[in-house]
Amino acid sequence: MDVKDSNGNLLAEGDSVTLIKDLKVKGSSLTLKRGTVVKNIRLTNSPAEIEGRAGGSTMVLKTEFLKKA
Repeated sequence: MDVKDSNGNLLAEGDSVTLIKDLKVKGSSLTLKRGTVVKNIRLTNSPAEIEGRAGGSTMVLKTEFLKKA
C-alpha cells in the first residue's frame, strides 16, 4: 500500500510531515496551525490517513492536508 502526501511524495513509518492548512480538532477547542510538524508518524490501514502525535495527543490525520518535511 502506497501512502502519499498532498504533493504525491511517498510516506513511510517514522517520517516527519508538516500541516499545510489550519485544522480544527473534533471534540476539542484545539486548532492545529499550518506549519505544525508531526514527527515519527505511523501508517494506518487506510492510505488516506496517518497517525501521529500533534498538540499533545495522538491523532489520525488525513494525508491531503500534509506534506513531507
